[in-house]
Amino acid sequence: MTTAEKISIALPSEMVSIVRSAVATGEYASSSEVIRDALRDWTHKRSMRQHGITELRQLWQEAMQDKTPGVSADEVLDRLERKYKAVAEASGTAK
Repeated sequence: MTTAEKISIALPSEMVSIVRSAVATGEYASSSEVIRDALRDWTHKRSMRQHGITELRQLWQEAMQDKTPGVSADEVLDRLERKYKAVAEASGTAK
């Protein structure tokens, strides 16, 4: 079992109410459990964000090394315009 260290934190009253409500309804056994769960979620989210940044950097490097000709901005915009026009016509919202 890991050792726990006690710290003191200050929260806005709205957050304190949320924490206390979660304990009062039995969703959590203690305020500490609420905070630990929130920190686990935050840590996971932070890790996923970092993974996404790493993946984007890798894709950027691959794109920079790719010497095949690209598509012009005008071509991309024309394709998008045709696509969204078709979507609008299919949904009956085209003008």
